[in-house]
Amino acid sequence: MALDITLVALLTVFASGVGTLTGFGTSTIMVPVMVAFIPLSETLLFVGIIHWFGNIWKLTLFRRGIHRELILKFGIPGVAMTVVGGLLVFQTSETTLSRVLGGALVGYVAFMLAKGRLQVPQTTGTAVAGGALYGFSAGIFGIGGAVRGAFLAAFDLPKAVYIATGGAIGLAIDSGRLATYWWEGATLDSRLLLGLAVCIPLSFVGAKIAERIVDRIPQERFQVVVAAFLAVMGARLLFFPVAT
Repeated sequence: MALDITLVALLTVFASGVGTLTGFGTSTIMVPVMVAFIPLSETLLFVGIIHWFGNIWKLTLFRRGIHRELILKFGIPGVAMTVVGGLLVFQTSETTLSRVLGGALVGYVAFMLAKGRLQVPQTTGTAVAGGALYGFSAGIFGIGGAVRGAFLAAFDLPKAVYIATGGAIGLAIDSGRLATYWWEGATLDSRLLLGLAVCIPLSFVGAKIAERIVDRIPQERFQVVVAAFLAVMGARLLFFPVAT
């Protein structure tokens, strides 16, 4: 089945908006949908570029909230581990990665339902571990913002600080994993390049819409929507993986 660019464009606006509001979600929404139509390596490269620009928009719109100390603690181990994850993408079959990704998504939904009973300490070790796990998840699955968000939430940050700091950390991680994908030979065909030309500015539209409503809609409502979506798409990838 061919990938429809119009569908991707609409998906980009929605995912960018949710990702800006919740601090994560752009890749989490886009990757499971696009991987059903195109190979995982192309999906990760395409969505990674959209995500890279999405972090630029977060920094632009919420620049007052940057937390430099957390950026360093998360970002340094995160960049290192995203390279490791990015290299593994090209050494593992897509069927295996699809199943693991599906299991990870279902597991994350379970975590979201239980997180009210889980406490993460506000320490340097937490930040370093969270950055490493986020970087690895982003590199191998293209989905790591939820991990980053879970660890950043432990620091009880104001929403603007949470979004901007997450954007800065994400920008560093995305730069590392995109360089790794490119180094390993990932490419996009002319149709996907045209899609990028359309979707990059649309990702800003989604972020701008989110900026206007970020203080009006409780984050928990979006998390419920994302959790339901993750459960469905995770089950699909787990039981009906992408064929190699």
